[in-house]
Amino acid sequence: MSYQLTGKIKAIKEERQVSETFKIREFVVTIDGEGKYPQHLQLQATNDKCDSLNAFTTGSDVTVSFNLRGREWTDPKNGEVKVFNTLEAWRIDAGVGAPQGGAAPSQIPAAQQPVAFDPNAQGGDDLPF
Repeated sequence: MSYQLTGKIKAIKEERQVSETFKIREFVVTIDGEGKYPQHLQLQATNDKCDSLNAFTTGSDVTVSFNLRGREWTDPKNGEVKVFNTLEAWRIDAGVGAPQGGAAPSQIPAAQQPVAFDPNAQGGDDLPF
């Protein structure tokens, strides 16, 4: 499932080589920075997407397209199951809509197109609650 957010880069962390074939780079984006309660969201870029962060610095306005990922992990000490969530960036654009690299929207597979979310929308959803 794909989502999109617009905000200002608060921090870009160093790239970490996790294994021979997997690297990760985390960054923090502040959304609603002008409001009373700004939200700081940590996202990650993996493998070839890590280099896309080189074009940005702290304070850059960005629009980030990302997937929401989650996985379970069982603690071997007590058997407790924990769930970890990740916001995995697959496209980062400068400003509100100016492309900074990556594929044009028409080149992105339909399954990865950003999904509009309106928390105030009435009805029309297929959620069971």
